[in-house]
Amino acid sequence: MSEQTKTKEEWYDECVALQQGGDLGAAVGELKRLLEVYPDYGLAHMALAVFYQEKGDDEGTLGEMQRACELEQDDPFYFTAFSSLAIKCGNHELAEAALMKAQEARFEAQLRKMDELRKKDLKERVAESEASDAESADAASEND
Repeated sequence: MSEQTKTKEEWYDECVALQQGGDLGAAVGELKRLLEVYPDYGLAHMALAVFYQEKGDDEGTLGEMQRACELEQDDPFYFTAFSSLAIKCGNHELAEAALMKAQEARFEAQLRKMDELRKKDLKERVAESEASDAESADAASEND
């Protein structure tokens, strides 16, 4: 299957299969090729970071995780993974900062969810009020 006919997800899965099959070098090479075609694919950057960590390339690990987090700023999972990899690379300051970003992202997600629920509740109340007003208006016209 060529890169033109497979999805980025299928290509990513092939890269992971290479790594799991013990061919880390080929997995890294394929992920780099995938990222040339899909440079904004955060999950591929995170996988490449993990593979670099397996190879002992701390600079590559942290750089790829930084890119993944830049692409997936609203997803606490990426920052949590970044924190974990930063610890493995011995950079505890960066790990702590990434963990704080994960907590901020979780909090922001909760605020967005609460805001959505509040807006939905408000719409329902307005609709109920309008329906009640319409019923009252109908009842008043019938009495006239």
